Amino acid sequence: MRIGVHTGLQRCTTDELRSLWRHSEELGFEWISIWDHFYAADATIRDGKIETGSVCLEAVAAHAALACETERVRCGSLVYSVGYRHPAVLANAIATIDHLSHGRADLGLGAGWHQPEYDAYGIPFPSAGVRLRQLDEGIQCVRLLLTQDTADFEGEFFTLREARCDPKPVQARLPLWIGGTGERVTLQLAARHADGWNAPFLDPDVYRHKVEVLEQHCADVGRDPSTITRSVNLTMARDLADLEERFGGTARYIEKSALMGSAQEVADRIAEYREAGADGINVALRAPFDVAALDRFAADVLPLVT
Repeated sequence: MRIGVHTGLQRCTTDELRSLWRHSEELGFEWISIWDHFYAADATIRDGKIETGSVCLEAVAAHAALACETERVRCGSLVYSVGYRHPAVLANAIATIDHLSHGRADLGLGAGWHQPEYDAYGIPFPSAGVRLRQLDEGIQCVRLLLTQDTADFEGEFFTLREARCDPKPVQARLPLWIGGTGERVTLQLAARHADGWNAPFLDPDVYRHKVEVLEQHCADVGRDPSTITRSVNLTMARDLADLEERFGGTARYIEKSALMGSAQEVADRIAEYREAGADGINVALRAPFDVAALDRFAADVLPLVT
């Protein structure tokens, strides 16, 4: 089972991130990813104005830095919002990041959800149905640009006309991921288009159900579900108070999926996700980064699960 680290970009410096990425690789983790936000995920917004949580580093630049700072790990994104960048812009960026990493880049896409960011920057925030149709078109455009000499696409939202993305990635097929848990549309899009699917902070029983829905969508489109890599973002914490320090008001929502207890208890919990259908888990970290806890995880838990 692949064990990775997912690094939030809020309330931290680039030096802190670079140190964390290097250290995570040295500890033996196989995957490191970044998220895509302009504000902190738990930003406080009142009357349309942000009160706290505006400190957040930009994702594409951080993804490129991750590629340059590491030598072995897969360099992922979980996930870029399709509404923030035209898919051609993102395709060109990820192709360059793949060169910077010498062929270790993965790209994740999602429909987006953090409306205050959209509103603050004047980016349209349509209904979930529209955003999911944008995601459907966006991942197709990225795939075409990364794999075809010229790309043509005529959609509701995006158009490509003899569009080029050169140089192509180092990888013949750069892995594209879809993030999200919507059973009717998101998981169907993963079955149709994605090399990987990621979900955040689900308990094992709920995750197992989502895997079953994904597999049914694969059957509907005639796809072998084993060709889709499946992962889940979890976090580790000493207790609820520790979780609240990093995740604020969402701590109680994700408490059921948090990795807590002894090394064996954490390993047993990870085994539940493996049995539920996960190919990998990513330890989700937010500042202030608890490097000592990550060290303990690597020393005590990794040998039990890899």
